[in-house]
Order: sequence, then structure tokens, then C-alpha cells
Amino acid sequence: MIIYVDIDNTICATEGDDYEGALPIQENIDKINKLYDEEHTIVYWTGRGSGSGIDWRNLTLAQLIHWGCKHHELKMGKPVYDLFIEDRSKRIEEL
Repeated sequence: MIIYVDIDNTICATEGDDYEGALPIQENIDKINKLYDEEHTIVYWTGRGSGSGIDWRNLTLAQLIHWGCKHHELKMGKPVYDLFIEDRSKRIEEL
């Protein structure tokens, strides 16, 4: 499977737009890493900078590496929204 994973408040605790102060949630990172180890394709997809236009790619990639997040790709530019309704989604708590 190809699995897209959100970053902020999914694999790390982030207060607003304070991405530099984000703290990893190891339990959730371990869940995603397990999916990677099961040979699923992991794509981290974030909305960081989508509203502000700030390029957070370097910081985000450094955080993923530092936190030990196994992945195949990092995609930026996730749209800004309040609610995402979709038929193939799961919350991290459901894994």
C-alpha cells in the first residue's frame, strides 16, 4: 500500500505554527515505522507553509531524520482545510 501520513499533531505535537518547537510522539512514529518495515510505501505529506508561503522543507526533513521516521518521500503543499472527509482515512489512534 501507499500510505500518506500527516506530520503535525500526528507524529509530533505542534503548537500552531511553531514547527521548530515540535516534539516527536514516539508511539505514533513507531506505528508508521512498523508499516514501513512491512514494506508499505510511506509518504509524509504536510501543510507546513501552505498558508504562509514559508518553505519548511529543510527543517521538516531534518526533523524526520532526527526522529527516526522511516519514509520514502516527503511532500509539501498539503491544502489548508478544517475537515477532511474521505473514504480511505484512518486516525493514528486506529493503527
